[in-house]
Amino acid sequence: MPVPRIYLSPPHMTGRELLYVQEAFASNWIAPLGPHVDAFEKEMASYVGAKGALALSSGTAALHLGLKLLDVGAGDVVFCSSLTFSASANPILYQGATPVFIDADPETWNMSPGALRRAFEDAEIRGILPKAVVVVDLYGQSADYDPILEICNAYGVPVLEDAAEALGATYKGKKCGTLGKLGVFSFNGNKIITTSGGGMLVSDDTDMLAKARFWATQARDPAPHYQHSEIGYNYRMSNILAAIGRAQLEAIEERVAARRKIFEAYQDALGGLPDVSFMPEAHFGRANRWLTVMLLAPEAAVTPADIIKALQDENIESRPVWKPMHLQPVFASCAFYSHAEGTAPSTSQELFERGICLSSGSSLTDDDQRRVTGIIRGFLTI
Repeated sequence: MPVPRIYLSPPHMTGRELLYVQEAFASNWIAPLGPHVDAFEKEMASYVGAKGALALSSGTAALHLGLKLLDVGAGDVVFCSSLTFSASANPILYQGATPVFIDADPETWNMSPGALRRAFEDAEIRGILPKAVVVVDLYGQSADYDPILEICNAYGVPVLEDAAEALGATYKGKKCGTLGKLGVFSFNGNKIITTSGGGMLVSDDTDMLAKARFWATQARDPAPHYQHSEIGYNYRMSNILAAIGRAQLEAIEERVAARRKIFEAYQDALGGLPDVSFMPEAHFGRANRWLTVMLLAPEAAVTPADIIKALQDENIESRPVWKPMHLQPVFASCAFYSHAEGTAPSTSQELFERGICLSSGSSLTDDDQRRVTGIIRGFLTI
């Protein structure tokens, strides 16, 4: 009989989701929108400390509308974190703009303020400043926003915060998602809370959110017939998915605590091994530890691919670190600014080549985690 599968980050239901969904069925609010959507938006805004929130079909949709709100269009340039998933960068191209990728800082694994400053200095010389900067909070840890915002504000360029992985994380006491002009969350099936698929756009600028709400509902004009003066999108979240999200949000602090505990257990079990380290927690905030990321030293006798295969052979899911955007074939022609000039590989590339995302779901049992660490320890100490 095969051993049970251990997934990287599976959905973790509270049991209360069904009560909200049953309420939606009982009231026949099955069609898109409804009272659960309204309530989910209010509860999310309250939790993160924003003045408003807009529930959408995905985090990617939220990023797309965020860029559109910031007037990003054809021929524009947008600076974007390189060490991230492609959904952070794809909406830039949806708007006909060109991404310029910014390396990670080795201390935080998030956008390097030094690389960002050099990118701005070069853009000023060329006379083409970016329309926006997309800053990603990687693996549930905030970027260092004070220096990033200082640079962006000096040039009058707004920040769109991609906090898709960082719900529940903080920066100097503020919740991730509220540090830029607009913030984005994802509720994909692997995130710290899930609606199976969905996202949220948050901001203190409620006029911006009202405009995004209009676009997200096919940009229907207030007329008795179907009239459209602008291009719209079918981007709104359904009442059923919002019902799931409300119950999930109620458990967010429990989920953060569970994932942080899982990280600590991995660190205790594996951190003393030679050639092993973990994604550091920056001094300026609390990471939600969405995924625990282990790093192998350059001189290690094994590679991340070796460990990933060893775990897969035991029916355990793990993943490489995100392949940086500047190394992706689709973005091969885009400019890139490294953390340290004249060094190779870049910080982003080095983390990609040496990192492993370990099974980190908040429902991971102690026995299952010991199974994971036992295999890794056995493999590394052969």
